[in-house]
Amino acid sequence: MIEKLNEMGIRSEHAYLGGFASIGLSMLSWLLSRGKQGDSKAQSDRWGIFIGHWAPTFFALGIALKLEEKK
Repeated sequence: MIEKLNEMGIRSEHAYLGGFASIGLSMLSWLLSRGKQGDSKAQSDRWGIFIGHWAPTFFALGIALKLEEKK
């Protein structure tokens, strides 16, 4: 799978950027959900955590792609 992603032109930098974007989106979604009228604190926490869980996946893909680029 990593080899195919590399052949498609996806570089490790793209995955790292996705990881950092996920962290930013996590904070943003938490803040926006938190500010809405009628939404509970638990719901805003769930949105932030859900999006925040994407970051480790993107960073792991970035490392795998970096290793593939070094071949």
